[in-house]
Amino acid sequence: MAEEKSAEIIRCEHINKKFKSKTVLEDISFTVNRGEFLSLLGPSGCGKTTILRMLIGIEKPSSGRIIKDGADITDTAPKDRNIGIVFQNYSLFPNMDVYHNISYALSSRKLSREDIDRKVKEIVETVGLEEHIYKKPKQLSGGQQQRVAIARTLVLNPDIILFDEPMSALDADIKVVLRAQLKEIQKKLRITIIYVTHDQEEAFALSDRIMVLNDLRIAQLDTPYELYHHPADPFVKRFIVDHLNMKVKSIEDCIKEVHP
Repeated sequence: MAEEKSAEIIRCEHINKKFKSKTVLEDISFTVNRGEFLSLLGPSGCGKTTILRMLIGIEKPSSGRIIKDGADITDTAPKDRNIGIVFQNYSLFPNMDVYHNISYALSSRKLSREDIDRKVKEIVETVGLEEHIYKKPKQLSGGQQQRVAIARTLVLNPDIILFDEPMSALDADIKVVLRAQLKEIQKKLRITIIYVTHDQEEAFALSDRIMVLNDLRIAQLDTPYELYHHPADPFVKRFIVDHLNMKVKSIEDCIKEVHP
């Protein structure tokens, strides 16, 4: 009988990060459960993207450990972590259509043409791009391009997908639609997502839990409900509660947007 995997998929233990003499993260510890949607939220320069870069292996912690599925991956190469990432600018190939942008991700894997075709078409259907499969990026809207970027990552079947402010350049109305689509994809595939955003409303609409970062550390890591109703300190109250009260008519409606 196969050993059952634990609920925890990744754990960061006492992570510190310095760039030369500047400390950007100090004693960061947290866990992420399998299938969870965790958002990293905080002011510019608080270390959100640095955490993503360490998780995927582009940067290494100055000290501390990153554990994935019980194994220490702190020094593991990015290609061996089975963690995907969707960047802010999507990085699509402009000369390739949707099909080939996605299939290119599989080109280094020794798969038959039939297997590649099947995987690409399955993931295109999952993200709802069937009618756009042979269009090039310039023929797609910003939201459609984002879904191509997500599909290109999903087709590799990663254990975790990291998102670095993927909706920051999109209009507000498109964001609302894409938030619901992203949450639907995540629930359907039961994939773990760690999502960087500067948008409080976006974090509340999408997340199972939110990590609020401030002054090099985790100010609070909690559910949207707890963050709003029980902020840990004056910064969290100001950054979360007061800000949302100015933007959202009903915080409960925001939380229920994709958590009905």
